[in-house]
Amino acid sequence: MRSLTFLSKMTMFGVLLSTLPVIFIGAFSYFTSSKEIQKNVNQGKMQLIMQINSNVEQKLTTVNHTLNQVINSTVLKKAMNRPLTADDFMMYDDLRNEIRHMQSFDTKLEDVVLINDRHNWMIKNSGLYPFKSYAHYEQLASLMQVPESTSWVLNPSGWFYSEESADGAACSYSISLVKKLPTTGLEKYGLALANIPTCSLQDLLESDGDDASSIMIVDDQYRILLHPDQQLIGKPIDVSGLKIGQLSQSSGQFTAVLDQKDFAITYYRSDLNGWTYLSVTSIAGMTKESNKIGAYTLYICLFMLLLSMLLAWLGSRRMYSPIQLLLNQMGERLGDIQKRKSNEFQAIGEQVHRLFQSKSQLEKEVSQHISQVRTFFLIRTLQGSVKQSELNEKLIQFGYEPQLNGWKTMAVITLQIDYFENSRYTKQDLELLLFAVHNIIEELIPSGQRLSPVIMDQTVATVIGSAEDDRAEFHSSLYAITENLQQQVESYLNVQASIGMSLPLSSFSSLPIAYREGLEALKHRIKLGEGIIIQYENINAGNHYLKLNYPTHIENELMDTIKLAEKDKAKELLKLFLQAVFSVESSPQEYQIPLARLLNNLLIVMQESGVSLSQIHPMKGSLLEELLELRTAAEIEDWFWTRAALPMVNIFKDRQEAQYHNISEKIIDLVQHHYDSDLTLEECASRLHYNANYLSSVFRKETGYSFSEYLSMYRFNMAKRWLADSEMPIKDIAAKLRYNNPQNFIRSFRKQEGITPGQYRDKKRTG
Repeated sequence: MRSLTFLSKMTMFGVLLSTLPVIFIGAFSYFTSSKEIQKNVNQGKMQLIMQINSNVEQKLTTVNHTLNQVINSTVLKKAMNRPLTADDFMMYDDLRNEIRHMQSFDTKLEDVVLINDRHNWMIKNSGLYPFKSYAHYEQLASLMQVPESTSWVLNPSGWFYSEESADGAACSYSISLVKKLPTTGLEKYGLALANIPTCSLQDLLESDGDDASSIMIVDDQYRILLHPDQQLIGKPIDVSGLKIGQLSQSSGQFTAVLDQKDFAITYYRSDLNGWTYLSVTSIAGMTKESNKIGAYTLYICLFMLLLSMLLAWLGSRRMYSPIQLLLNQMGERLGDIQKRKSNEFQAIGEQVHRLFQSKSQLEKEVSQHISQVRTFFLIRTLQGSVKQSELNEKLIQFGYEPQLNGWKTMAVITLQIDYFENSRYTKQDLELLLFAVHNIIEELIPSGQRLSPVIMDQTVATVIGSAEDDRAEFHSSLYAITENLQQQVESYLNVQASIGMSLPLSSFSSLPIAYREGLEALKHRIKLGEGIIIQYENINAGNHYLKLNYPTHIENELMDTIKLAEKDKAKELLKLFLQAVFSVESSPQEYQIPLARLLNNLLIVMQESGVSLSQIHPMKGSLLEELLELRTAAEIEDWFWTRAALPMVNIFKDRQEAQYHNISEKIIDLVQHHYDSDLTLEECASRLHYNANYLSSVFRKETGYSFSEYLSMYRFNMAKRWLADSEMPIKDIAAKLRYNNPQNFIRSFRKQEGITPGQYRDKKRTG
């Protein structure tokens, strides 16, 4: 199984990082809103039943007050002490008037019943009845057994109707205010009943318009007094699914399961009569609004999730692009990395590790060769091949900045091995002996007093310097060093060596002269013998070695410029060369030496390059003789340019153009045959056996395009040909032209042509 790329991991992490907060906030918002809604609904229900309690108790209090007026009236007090018959019409009529005043719309009273058990009469709306012969005598008489003098009691409405109209009760039950009579005295033998039909109080159970809620009232015996379902009135509260134990407090809220549904119960017990007012609300109904909020929250969360996923994907791609670019530059492909069951950073780490290994190896190789490079530089310096403008920079580069800034006086010493017939060494041992002398010099002379010794032309040469400006003291110190050196060589190697010393110098630019002086001093061993130390000041009357002013470095640049066919630069360098030669005051004969040397070197370059002398000098005669006949500097400069340098420049230019054209044709041929592969300039260089930078320069010079521009242009021409002349799908064209995906090809085509590949095909077909 392939491992996930870091792009996939970053995208997944970004999605996860954005999803969790959204889900948490959404869930928190939903549950918090649901809880707050339920809390607010419960508070509203409590306020509602408190309001209903207030309305009901107001009615009951009014009924109680009006009934008190009746039972305390003079008429009723008189009637309680005597029997009533049909002859007592006036008193009956007075009692009926008292009762009639109580029955009003506000009090909801339907009937007021007066009972006198001692004198056997009962008065109600329908008339005067003998109490003991009344159909419901026993039931009504039992009401005298209630423990309180005043009580609210739920009674069947049929108790208060005569047999003639027993079916006329509007409600099955009535709430009766029972008062025992007489109010004074210990013996109670009468009753006053104020009956309120339960259905007439139903409109007092004001609802908040919520179909999911219902209001009910139970008395102090936990019988249902009021209920939306009339059939439950008068029955114990248990039939509604509630338990008496759940109503133990004076008020409160709890949840209960009724008919397999969850309900929130809010209740309040009245202090007036012990009735309990209950609000039963469906929790599903309560959370209906919160469900809407939940739905809105869900939609918003889904939108935020999609948005966060999109942002995570775009952000991950943007953050991943440097990794992708780095992998492309390293030549790594995701498919190859996944096949190795690795990841991008491991692949980058491996490449970096290899890079550091290469760096360490390169540093090791450089450290091994730095001494060789430094030695080569010192050899070129002593030979005068280093430009004066570069000398100080190179000395600093090779670690000689202290000597450059501190030395005021310096000299060159040259050492050569002398041979005797009885020596145990042979000529084959010379290189080994010179190397041994080289090491002795390095160990014997402190590095701050010398430059590194070099071996050249069977001679060990080194530069000795001092910060002292006193030449006599420097000479004495230098002589002591050379004597010690000569003794150490003889002691360790058992050979004799001769040492030549140059005149003291004050500038590093004069080192070539000092080296010549050291060599010149050694030549006097022919007369003075071997194993000696020879000072140049003893040879040339203390004058410096005569230096023929021959600017070798300018000559080298001139030769290179001629080979590169750079006409203007070659002419300028020739002028500089001759100015340097003629800047020194010399005799005409002495000027012939550097001029003849320059001509000779030009002819050597010509011969090495396969150019015959007849190509630049078709006439018979000697070029050297022509040169020696010239008398002025202007004539000499013109002669060198027209007879030697310019003809050689033209020959090299013709060769170069032919070579450039041939190389460009080969590159174009490779493009035409391999345009549908991953062709690169490096691959072309490998096939043609040239340097890639050289090929790039040649191709641009010949065609005016870079390699990548020409390859892209050729591929687009092929794409347009396929679009116009074939039915090849665009994705196949993109694949053949080495695009990673068709979209990149379409974008590149539109950028170059101004239209998409499909539009280009349609245009060609319709045109």
